[in-house]
Amino acid sequence: MVIGIRRGEDRLPPSGRVALLMGFGGLLGIVALGGIGSLLVLSQVRKNDEQIRSQYLLRNHLLNDLRTDLYLSGTYVRDYLLEPDTSRAEVYRLSLEEIHEEMEKTLSAYAAQLDPEETDNYTALQAELSSYWAILKPTLLWTPAERRQRGYMFLRDEVFPRRQQMLGSAGQIGNINEQELTAGNEELVALLTTFQSRLAATLLATLALGVGMAAFSIRKLLNLERHAYERYREVAEAKSQLTQLSDRLVQAQETERRALSRELHDEVGQSLSAVLVELRNLSSGLATRPVDQSRSQVELIKSLIESTVRVVRNMALLLRPSMLDDLGLVPALRWQAREVSKRTGLDVSVATDLNSDDLPDDYKTCIYRVVQEALHNCSRHANATAVRIRVTQEPNQLEFSIQDDGHGFDAKQNKGLGLLGIEERVARLGGVCTIHSEPGMGTVLKVTLPFSEDRAKQGSISDSETNPNPISR
Repeated sequence: MVIGIRRGEDRLPPSGRVALLMGFGGLLGIVALGGIGSLLVLSQVRKNDEQIRSQYLLRNHLLNDLRTDLYLSGTYVRDYLLEPDTSRAEVYRLSLEEIHEEMEKTLSAYAAQLDPEETDNYTALQAELSSYWAILKPTLLWTPAERRQRGYMFLRDEVFPRRQQMLGSAGQIGNINEQELTAGNEELVALLTTFQSRLAATLLATLALGVGMAAFSIRKLLNLERHAYERYREVAEAKSQLTQLSDRLVQAQETERRALSRELHDEVGQSLSAVLVELRNLSSGLATRPVDQSRSQVELIKSLIESTVRVVRNMALLLRPSMLDDLGLVPALRWQAREVSKRTGLDVSVATDLNSDDLPDDYKTCIYRVVQEALHNCSRHANATAVRIRVTQEPNQLEFSIQDDGHGFDAKQNKGLGLLGIEERVARLGGVCTIHSEPGMGTVLKVTLPFSEDRAKQGSISDSETNPNPISR
């Protein structure tokens, strides 16, 4: 069975942080790319739509102008040929020439907007217009008599049929223009359909990644909540243990004071009372008693005083051994092992490669008190015959262990004041205390304390300042 003090806090592992960052970054990236792509597609749709519509309107406007000019040319030709007045006929002729120039400009403007599909119809229309104006050109030189004689027949046989033929060619060009508009609209519809499919795929990917991130985040949050609840239970249990420890410490303090009071009263007080009685008897009988009897009484008083001094020294050593400050940790541990062996008969051995002069005072006190409490438990509860104490020093930590061959115990169920005090002392220095114990297999108490050279130097300096001459008394 193993009991340990665990320190630290649960944090999200680096892999979880990277996964969260990549997931949310990917989600934002997909949303950003989808939005940018949507804006680009919509901009392209708007641009294509404007281009198609403007081109269609321009071509349609040019064709309408061409049809209008064609109708006007027929009207002017009719009026010119049928007008008997020479001056008015001249006006119609000049208007006809202006219409001719406007139609040429319209054809040139339409040629700039020409598509490959319209080339044949445009060429046919241009040839018909050229033939139309070539036929009309001689009539502009007719005399009034020729116009009256040949004008009507010319209109009926040449002008009107050709004008209908040219209007048909213009209508074909108009149909092609409308087909181009329809094709452009179909391209826009196809582009919008592609955009819709792409947007749907983006939304599905975003939704899938969002659901995955939500599930991952929920799982992490649930784990963190569970860990937080476990930490809360540990803190609550530690608080309860601290409360119990505080109550037990108060009881132990009162017990220790009662024991000190009893020792002082029973041992020191009675010894000093006996010394006073003997001194009083010696003082009253100095004049009458023989010298040998007085000398024996003085020896008795001396032995009583020595016994009292020995009792006071033992009490002082139990409270705080002076050799821990004067000689160091290792001699204090060896003295403690000898004293326990004398009192209980236990075989206690100490093995160490520790340089105690490099330890701060709080480390010395912690190790000494832990060993003292462990030896007390071994002699009182473990029913052991041998105890092994080992202290080792590593570059970054100190380790010491106390092992006995007793009957063992359940450390979880039988954790008394002594073990709680040991754990509290070790935890105060940031260390870890573990207890390995099984019934019939003995007990091993192992303590690991963090240690650094800088702290050792600080401890050595503080020890030298507080006790510049540790050997002298």
